[in-house]
Amino acid sequence: MLSDADRKKAADILMAAQKERKQAVQLSVTFPAITIEDSYAISTIVANRKIAAGARLIGHKVGLTSKAMQRSSMIDEPDFGFILDDQLIADGAKVKHADFCKPRVEVELAFILGKRLLGPGIGLTDVLRATEYVVPAMEIVDARLQDQRKIFDTVADNGAAAGICMGGRPVGPMDVDLRWVGGIMYKNSEIEETGLAAGVLGHPALGVAWLANKLGAMGTALEPGHIVLAGSFTRVVFAQKGDTVHADYGPLGGIAIQFI
Repeated sequence: MLSDADRKKAADILMAAQKERKQAVQLSVTFPAITIEDSYAISTIVANRKIAAGARLIGHKVGLTSKAMQRSSMIDEPDFGFILDDQLIADGAKVKHADFCKPRVEVELAFILGKRLLGPGIGLTDVLRATEYVVPAMEIVDARLQDQRKIFDTVADNGAAAGICMGGRPVGPMDVDLRWVGGIMYKNSEIEETGLAAGVLGHPALGVAWLANKLGAMGTALEPGHIVLAGSFTRVVFAQKGDTVHADYGPLGGIAIQFI
């Protein structure tokens, strides 16, 4: 367990890496005694500093939802991070590659809540009832810490959250079987990754339920109007300067961004 002073130092490291667009040494190397509790405390410190500077909390993201990713990270549950309003990117936007350390993109579904969710005891049907609509999303992930990262590094770094693009056709959470929503990730018109939303814990709404219960144990609710990224159902695709990344969701439409 780290001291409060070391947690603040770790937050300083992450914020400097993001500002300078240069990956820092892993926190698990700099602070060998770091725990998961420390990591969440560090990510919270960073988020609170940004909010104090004018950013607004607009939701949360869920990560590591596949069993394979959990095994590789040596954990037995997903992780979560904060979504702030300065992470939003418009569909079709040109994004400066130089604004990131090492950007990657993954395919997800975003749940827009219409009702409050407070765990424990939240299940799949609770999430479906509380969701106003679901919309295609791409997340830009950008690790501010060097490889090889441990789970402590990923969690402290807010799950590497860096940008969110939403678009396509919003759907009611019970108007389609969300398990069978597919995503095809293209880079410069070539297919890079494909996947089904069922890859997120069997149903993407279960990612939201896990988050509601995890935060509920901490006394925090998911609020109406908030965005929840339920978890990726493709592997990440690295993006270089000049790349156009496009995700096709079939009947739900598509979204794209270009790195310039």
